[in-house]
Amino acid sequence: MDTKFSVAIHILIMISESTHQLTSQDIASSVQTNASYIRKIISLLKKANLLVRYTGSFEYALGKSKKEMTLFDIYKAVHTDTLLYTHQHANKQCPVGNCIYDVLHPIMFNAEKALEQYLSSKTLHDVIEDIMNMSNT
Repeated sequence: MDTKFSVAIHILIMISESTHQLTSQDIASSVQTNASYIRKIISLLKKANLLVRYTGSFEYALGKSKKEMTLFDIYKAVHTDTLLYTHQHANKQCPVGNCIYDVLHPIMFNAEKALEQYLSSKTLHDVIEDIMNMSNT
């Protein structure tokens, strides 16, 4: 998995908790990346309706409440592909190659479902609360 998911969470938290309008450069400075990468992630979040832009401005707001926005919502916005793949073109003449897909595919499928279930149980608000608690210690 690449960093789009964690960067998307970072962006959403900054937009949610900021008291002033942020630029993509402001967010990029916090993430320690370039502003064009931030704009790419923002575009994915907008497409998934997790971010909305106020008409006539460059200011953004959350597309749903931080208590309702699950980490799985965010994950789906930035990762449209399956996370775990099983190679499908193994040599059928080989005892391992003949069975590897049928054995590994259910394992990969169940791991994906477990990740989906766990991420669905956590919200953006939960992450913000954890950050606030860490900042106060």
